[in-house]
Amino acid sequence: MKSLGKILFALAVFAPAKVLACAACYGGNIDSPMTDGMNWGILTLLCVLGAVLATALTLLIYFIRKSEALNAAAEQKNSLEATKV
Repeated sequence: MKSLGKILFALAVFAPAKVLACAACYGGNIDSPMTDGMNWGILTLLCVLGAVLATALTLLIYFIRKSEALNAAAEQKNSLEATKV
């Protein structure tokens, strides 16, 4: 495991700068089709991530509201039973 760390460290230290950065960061040709494809890929992944997080948040809000409605119904039922006795 230590040898893998040494290899990764050596690659990070001795790798050329072009290997370590994308075209936008390194200052390459930002008008190339490959850069456009990369940007659209990043945007697509961000949209998918946003949709998944929005769905999870919506589900959480639904569960909270459903729980509050059930608790309110149970309290109302208990109060009605208490007034009958």
